[in-house]
Amino acid sequence: MVSFDDLRDLLAATGARLRAGVPLAELTTLRVGGPATVADCETTEALVATVRELDAAGIPVLLVAGGSNLLIGDDGFDGVVVRIATDGVEIGADSVLAEAGANWDAVVAATVAAGLGGLECLSGIPGSAGATPVQNVGAYGVEVASLLRRVRLLDRATGEIRWVAPEELGFGYRTSILKHSSAAVVLAVEFALRADGSSAPLGYRELAGALGAAEGESRPAADVREVVLRLRAGKGMVLDPADHDTWSAGSFFTNPVIPDERVEAVRAAIASHLGADVTVPTYPAEGGVKFSAGWLIERAGFAKGFPGDGSPARLSTKHTLALTNRGAATATDLATLARTVREGVAERFGIELEPEPVTVGVSL
Repeated sequence: MVSFDDLRDLLAATGARLRAGVPLAELTTLRVGGPATVADCETTEALVATVRELDAAGIPVLLVAGGSNLLIGDDGFDGVVVRIATDGVEIGADSVLAEAGANWDAVVAATVAAGLGGLECLSGIPGSAGATPVQNVGAYGVEVASLLRRVRLLDRATGEIRWVAPEELGFGYRTSILKHSSAAVVLAVEFALRADGSSAPLGYRELAGALGAAEGESRPAADVREVVLRLRAGKGMVLDPADHDTWSAGSFFTNPVIPDERVEAVRAAIASHLGADVTVPTYPAEGGVKFSAGWLIERAGFAKGFPGDGSPARLSTKHTLALTNRGAATATDLATLARTVREGVAERFGIELEPEPVTVGVSL
């Protein structure tokens, strides 16, 4: 790794602000992660120039914006953390364009306040706008892929900047070709919205019921946003510095999609442990059947708050899918808890849960 002085000289003309020894716990919602050198980029021009200079010099780069889907190891990062702090938002007649570092919930709130619908089901999700297509963020029956109009990318191999259509991004359940890849940097995103202010059709039973609506109906986006925020807060899924249940990366495991040919074997394994009359929550999915990870975790013996008071890393007391830092947890503590839960579900039901967060310097 080059010295801090050399890095400062290298990035002098980029417009980035360089800081040494920054605890990465300060940049993640899990509030863990060791030290690193951070280059803060508050404009797209600074972001592009900084990444290009570091790549040309062969210096490892870690891109961080909201830090809500990231588990960084206790040793930190031996390279430069490029913090994406761009926050511009432009509201159109039936669209919104947001720079990559814009706070996601602030983007959603701005669209609802402007009388536009479509994003309201994604209210309260922590993180940045630029991360949403990477993860194909989704909640309450709506996914980013269904609303995305285009993404502006920096190709790190060629240096080219271009707008990319959703069809080029290989979207799947909580994934895209951008995830677990360093080939491109998201610079901005644009979403197509509903100019009449109505919500996306309600596709999630809990939300529809809370609104007194039938599945498939629409409601005013502002009403849907209000209910979504209430439901998420009840599960510890709206950031609150005073509530350790929100010191998390959100849902730590994705809901497993079991191929059709394995579904009966999985159901038999569940029945052998829980009884033949148990009702298993499942949902249609492309290529198979989606099972509820939270339900599987609880039925495998991991209750809310596991492993109990005094543990620095615990399952949320409100939502078993969230692994939480109770104030003094390390990345090692969280990784140990994740492995315990994953191995327990696999042993009991034969299902291997997949972690949702990106890990850096941590083995799960």
